[in-house]
Amino acid sequence: MSSLYNNAFYFIAGHGRGWAFSANDLLGKFSRAQADNLLSELLKQGKIRRVARGIYDYPKYSELLQKELSPDIEQVSRAYARKFNWKIEVSGDTALNILGLSTQVPGKYIYLSNGPNKSYKILDSMTIEFKKSSLKNIGFKHKESSLIVQALKTLGKDRIDDMVIETIRKKIEPSKYSKILNDTKSSTVWIYETIKKICKVDDNE
Repeated sequence: MSSLYNNAFYFIAGHGRGWAFSANDLLGKFSRAQADNLLSELLKQGKIRRVARGIYDYPKYSELLQKELSPDIEQVSRAYARKFNWKIEVSGDTALNILGLSTQVPGKYIYLSNGPNKSYKILDSMTIEFKKSSLKNIGFKHKESSLIVQALKTLGKDRIDDMVIETIRKKIEPSKYSKILNDTKSSTVWIYETIKKICKVDDNE
C-alpha cells in the first residue's frame, strides 16, 4: 500500500499546488477501489483537502498567513468538467473576479456548460454554478485564454486601459504568454491586440 500511496501522492503533487481533482483523475493509474482508498488515506494524512463532495485539491499554503489558501476556482471547475465529461466556459463576471478586475467579493462563480444546470458548495463558503448554454469560445486549449477573452469581452473595448492590462498581466505566468497568443489568434481584432499587450508583444521588435 505504501508504494501505491507514494505513487498517488507523487502523481497529484506533480500537477502543482492548487490542482483540483476527483477520483476519476486517478483511474488511469489505479483501480476505482484503489483510488478511493488512496484518496481516503491522503486525506487522513493531511496531504490533500476535500473541497466538495467527490472533489479534492492539493492546497496552496501561505507561509505568511500560516494557513492553506482558498481553493483555485478555475481548477475546481475543471475538475468537475473532467469528472462529468462536460465542456465549460467561464462567464464574463466570474472571469473579471478571477483576474482581479472586479472589486466585488463573489459568493458564487458561474460557468457555462454543455451539461445540466448544477450548483455545488465549495468548502461551505463559495458556490460554483454551471449553467447549460451554447458555448462559443470552447475552442481554447488553455484556461487562461478563455479567462482573458471573456473578461475583455465583458469589459468592452472602451474600458480597456493600462491598469486593466497590467492587472491581467500580474495574474498570468510569463511562461504561458506564447501559448495564449497562439490560442487566441482567431479572437476579435481588438481583443487579440489587447492580449498582445498583456503578453508584452511589440510589433516593432
